[in-house]
Amino acid sequence: MKLPSLFRRTPFRLTLLFLALFVATASAVLAYVYFASASEARTRAEASVQGEVDSLTAIYRTRGRDALNQALVERAIRNGPYLYVFKDAEGRIITANITDVPDGVQPGQWESFRLTDTDEDGRVRRRQSIGVNTPLSGGEHLFVGEDIGDIEAYLARLTQALWGAMVMVLVLGVGGGLWISRGVERAMAGLNRVVTAVQEGDLKARAPIRHSGDELDELAEGLNGMLDRLEGSMASIRHAGDAIAHDLRTPLNRMKAKMEVALIDAEAGRTSGVEALGVALDEADALLKTFNTVLAIARLQAGGSPEPKVFDAADLAADMAELYEPAGEDKGLEFAAEIEKGLMIDGNQPFLAQALANLIDNAIKYTPEGGAVMFRARRRSSGDVEFSVTDNGPGVPDGDRERVLQRFVRLDNSRTEPGSGLGLSLVTAVAEAHGGRIQLDEGPGVFDGRGPGLRVALILPAATRAPEAEA
Repeated sequence: MKLPSLFRRTPFRLTLLFLALFVATASAVLAYVYFASASEARTRAEASVQGEVDSLTAIYRTRGRDALNQALVERAIRNGPYLYVFKDAEGRIITANITDVPDGVQPGQWESFRLTDTDEDGRVRRRQSIGVNTPLSGGEHLFVGEDIGDIEAYLARLTQALWGAMVMVLVLGVGGGLWISRGVERAMAGLNRVVTAVQEGDLKARAPIRHSGDELDELAEGLNGMLDRLEGSMASIRHAGDAIAHDLRTPLNRMKAKMEVALIDAEAGRTSGVEALGVALDEADALLKTFNTVLAIARLQAGGSPEPKVFDAADLAADMAELYEPAGEDKGLEFAAEIEKGLMIDGNQPFLAQALANLIDNAIKYTPEGGAVMFRARRRSSGDVEFSVTDNGPGVPDGDRERVLQRFVRLDNSRTEPGSGLGLSLVTAVAEAHGGRIQLDEGPGVFDGRGPGLRVALILPAATRAPEAEA
């Protein structure tokens, strides 16, 4: 049989579990208090009775049987707390202040018994008592006891009060468990409604925040943050799709136009079919390069840095400088590099190499002949590793520096250069995937008709773990 939903809730089951543990602990404490109190009361009563026995036996030893009997009568008349039974050698009662004489009490052995008594209303009651039978030198037996009924009644009242308190705790605990379970159930129901809405396609749904600062609020905030990122990713995907469709329209139309011209020229005998196919292949390569770049950016944004490892970025920077120095010289640029040693970072080397290649390639592409490009790799005062490329080309206006980091954004002065507007977008994705950032600043300024230039910095956190040993 399936349990009601309330009993399947974790808060309610945890409440019942803690209540069970509390009841078990309280029962153990109650038993300890009861038996410890009873033992202490019995010990004190025994010590008191034993003191009375010692006093009476001393009278018997020093003054004889009649003096003991007289002392018992006097003490019984005073209505003291003790119970007396004085018997002769044949077992006949000489003096006693109780009628219920315990039978079969062995000499020197403590005995518990019930004393019949009447209360103020005349009701008969049997009170707990203890006593000890002491043989005397003349063959007589002296039994001395004490009524401990008041102590027993106190322990009974204490036990009853503790049990009442435990019942109250159980009632309040179950009620509190129900109240807590209902509150948690309402909070979780809100989260479940959000999850259901998202599953049905509503990415605008958000979990309510109660501002209580508990773990449910933390879960709701985390869920909302995840949904914000998911919504942003979906919007980015939709934007990327629209941008790709828009940006590919021009190269596709250009490819179609060039192929039509090549076809006309081939039919007229002004060119060959091989040259026409070469034009089509060049345009197809440009389109494939655009698609590959978009896929690389999506991969980075979706999964972060793939297969990261610790390596010395100074070696990577030196390789990139060596690779692009001839390209800068071919264009008539002054290309220089300043690279510090020991720049350990934790990341994916191929993606970082692609990002640095994009930065250097952009600087070489947009710097006019006779200009200069400076590539630096250094450690900042904060401990981060910085790669920077500085040129004295036309630069990027301050208002456009955030915009050029977006996909497919190309400024007017770059329309004549080949490209898809994805270079800096890829660098930004690489930086974010590695926990870093990209920063654009003005270059060295206007000098000799050139400038103001541009300085692009890729800033990454330094490695926090040791490099892995190669197998």
